[in-house]
Amino acid sequence: MNNRPVPVAIALGSNLGDRDAQFDYAVSRLSQFLSRIRASTRYDTAPVGVVGEQPRYLNGAVAGVTLLSAHELLARLQEIERERGRVRPHANAPRTLDLDLVLYGDLVMADDSLTVPHPRFRDRAFVLEPLAEVAPDMIDPITGLTVRALLDRL
Repeated sequence: MNNRPVPVAIALGSNLGDRDAQFDYAVSRLSQFLSRIRASTRYDTAPVGVVGEQPRYLNGAVAGVTLLSAHELLARLQEIERERGRVRPHANAPRTLDLDLVLYGDLVMADDSLTVPHPRFRDRAFVLEPLAEVAPDMIDPITGLTVRALLDRL
């Protein structure tokens, strides 16, 4: 736990089952430990970086503040994924729900379980577009650019 609230950004994705229901569930659960939560519009997108045929994705983003540490937040995100039946048979497999911790304040870290900021978010319009809706001025601590500026660069 932190003494002060930390601004966070989380990317949401789903391409299995009732994608809207997956998102509704995720936002409801996230609101239990994020305050000042803002959820983006949902974007229907083609799969990116996957092998073989997969259904289209629903993508979005949530921004808010939390008192949880980065690892505690990651554990909660993974718990929500499991509650929605997420399995990980291989990298980039289809998923009922994917919750990625994109930004955690100005934290820059990488260990065996977590890398923050998310290593590929700067190159993904399906992350930056919804994130720019809810947190356009959030700063990527590696580049020093806002989410809006990162989106404009794509």
